Order: sequence, then C-alpha cells, then structure tokens
Amino acid sequence: MPLPEPEHLAASVIAADKAAIAAALNLVEDRRPGMRVLAAALLARLSAAERARAGHRIGLTGPPGVGKSTLAGAVARELRVCGRTVGILAVDPSSPRSGGALLGDRVRMDFDPADGGLFVRSVATAGRRGGLSHGSHAAVLVLAAAYEIVIVETTGVGQSETDVEDVVDTVVLVVQPGSGDAIQFLKAGIMEIPDLLVVNKVDREASAGRAFADLEAALATVGAVGAGRAVPVVCASATEGTGVADLTDRLEGRRAAMSQESVDERRLNGAVRWTLGLFATRFGEHGAEVLGGEARLRERVTTELRAGATPLVLAEQLGAEAAR
Repeated sequence: MPLPEPEHLAASVIAADKAAIAAALNLVEDRRPGMRVLAAALLARLSAAERARAGHRIGLTGPPGVGKSTLAGAVARELRVCGRTVGILAVDPSSPRSGGALLGDRVRMDFDPADGGLFVRSVATAGRRGGLSHGSHAAVLVLAAAYEIVIVETTGVGQSETDVEDVVDTVVLVVQPGSGDAIQFLKAGIMEIPDLLVVNKVDREASAGRAFADLEAALATVGAVGAGRAVPVVCASATEGTGVADLTDRLEGRRAAMSQESVDERRLNGAVRWTLGLFATRFGEHGAEVLGGEARLRERVTTELRAGATPLVLAEQLGAEAAR
C-alpha cells in the first residue's frame, strides 16, 4: 500500500491515529534512499507540532535485568490515570549473528492495546551501540507529535552508553539493590547524565534501604566534585506498584518546572550530538575534514537544526556531500 502524502500522514499522526503512527515510524526507520525525501518532509511537519504540544520526553536506562520494561509500563499506566497520553519506544538488542531481535519488551509492560491514549513501539538496535537504534531520534519525534509524554526505554547499557541523553528531556537511571550496580554506575559515564535515579525491585531485597542510603551519599559526593546538581533517588517496585506514583509525581514536577527555553536548548544540544554521531559512524574524521573540519561541521549542524532540519535526514545530506 502506498504511503499517504507527508502532509496527510503528518495530520493523521498528530491526531494520534495508530495506523498512521505505525506507518510514519516505518518510514523514518527505512534506510532506502527513495524514502529519505518523504521522511524529511514528514519530520519537518511533525517537529513544529511537537513544539506546540510542549510535551515531555523521558528516558529509562540502566543495566540489563533491573526491570526497565516493567517500570515503563507501570509509569505509563499511572500517567494514563492522570489523563496523560503516552507513547513508548522500547529498544531491544539485535543478535550479533542473525541481526534480528526478539522485541519482547512490550510483553513485560502489561498495557491495554485498545487504549487510544497509549502506543508502544519496539525497535532493534541493528548493531548500534549506545543503547538506542539508528532512527531513535526520528522515532521519538514521531511519537512526541502524537502524545504528551514519550518514554524511551534503552537496551541494557553500560557505564559509557549515554545516547539516551541526546533524545530526551529527563533521564531516569534504574538500578537494583544487591547487584553491585550502585557502585559500578557511580563511575564516569552514565552516572553523569541522570536527572532521577530509581532503585527498583525493593520488594525483593532487604538491602534496599541500605542501597538507597549508599546512593544518596555517593551522589552527594559526585555532585560536590562534578556537575554540582542534586539527583533525587526514588525507591520503587514496578511489579508491586510501590513508589511508582512518587516517581510519576517527580516526573510531572520536573516537566512543570522546565522552561520551554531550557527544553529547546537541551533538545538542540542533543540533536547536534546525535547528528554528528550518525555522520561520524559512516564518515569519521575524513568526512568531517571534507566538510571543513569538526568545528565548522558542528557550527553548520547547529545552524541547520535551528532552522528546522532533523538529525537523521541532515546526517544523510551531509554524508552525500562528503561522498562526492
């Protein structure tokens, strides 16, 4: 079936038509050259719609097995009770042998497929490192044009995999007591990016209170020598529902406290890093040199993104120039 014209597809996405959202996500994930023009036109329309919506992008990240999928589902249900519409992008790792992925995160989310205010999309990393997929930024933009809240759940990540910071407004780092993650993730890298920290699965561990205290003390130390910012810590059990309302309240409070200017600046900085990362993956230092060097390339990317370009399309346009 042929795709609708970008303006019609965009209008249907903005109206939260699930079939249109699925078609739009397929389009922005399609790497065939012939689809790029359509994707560019679609994303340009959706970008304006997202800004008018003034929504909130939330990233859930952390090591494998800490319950990110279950927590994403619990937070989404709580947000729906509060009347918010929610889109979820769940990223699964690809097989290093077959390139495929189970895409099974939604199994743990326990959502109602008939709920018109909730949409869940599973995608594979397709070998990309960093916890997200190649088209994640564009996919978030599609969902954000349709829903008030977008939750991005990364793959199980390590200390230096911080891509999620580039696509969301609020980063939630999830750890669990008794696993050693609390200490490991205080090292440089991922511990520098969270805006909230959740100790999940507290119903299973008698050491949850100790883990909470240790994290608060360690975060105070990190803040004293690092960014100098306080990172709230929430204890939760996604399966039992404990702490989910507290986490949701904190997320809603952060959303209300953020000015549109600060959100725009954060998103722009993230989009610049995402664009440069996509470009560097294919063209590296040589590609940057062809286009005038890293500083000039960053300046150009920033200017074009401010003018309404989107990372996925811009990176490919720059790549075409570098390859000439």
